[in-house]
Amino acid sequence: MTVLTATMILGFLTIVALFVMRFSEMGQVELPDSIALPDGTEAAAFTQGDNWFAVVTKTDEILIYSRVTGNLRQRIVITPQ
Repeated sequence: MTVLTATMILGFLTIVALFVMRFSEMGQVELPDSIALPDGTEAAAFTQGDNWFAVVTKTDEILIYSRVTGNLRQRIVITPQ
């Protein structure tokens, strides 16, 4: 009975340790050091993919930048319905 209890406690502690290690790795997100927004634009939101990141402006535009070069790749204007 004591061996079974010790084994279960050790197994539980191992599972908790694995969860902590795995979830601590997920929180590490690389953000660009700086983003050169066009003149007169203010950022409202930020999101990113594998090789790009995007800034949503307060004037309802989406600015998509290259993660490698930092250059503006695409500009999307959001039109109201």
